[in-house]
Amino acid sequence: MMKEPFSIDFNLFCFPPAKDPQQLNPIVLAYIGDAIYEVFVRQYVISKANHRPNHLHKLSTQYVSARAQAKALQVWMPLLTEEETDIVKRGRNAKSGTSAKNADILEYRHSTAFECLIGYLYYMKRLERLQYLLMLSLERDEGKVQ
Repeated sequence: MMKEPFSIDFNLFCFPPAKDPQQLNPIVLAYIGDAIYEVFVRQYVISKANHRPNHLHKLSTQYVSARAQAKALQVWMPLLTEEETDIVKRGRNAKSGTSAKNADILEYRHSTAFECLIGYLYYMKRLERLQYLLMLSLERDEGKVQ
């Protein structure tokens, strides 16, 4: 179920990155990608019927955890372009200096790669492609989500 991409007037976000997105550190791309994915998931759970804060949080964590993001990346991998795959590899191999509380190191690195690609597509203004991939991250467990 593909919806129209949510259009963003880029004048609203008037702080482009200081460098070309291709030159940004993958951890920096993951930093913005994490925020974008969090907002996307929050909009998704708010679009559902149950708006109790505890329910919203519980539903959101099904998507924003390192484990869930690593699984979503597995779904994306066969669909990625060569350029996107390179960005994922850069993100996966980046050393962040931190670790996840509830995931192993491999899941954490794949989660960072997932967020890195989101940040990259966002800064490259490839919003239709970003929307397509983000929607896939929801569809993989659509049966569990209410």
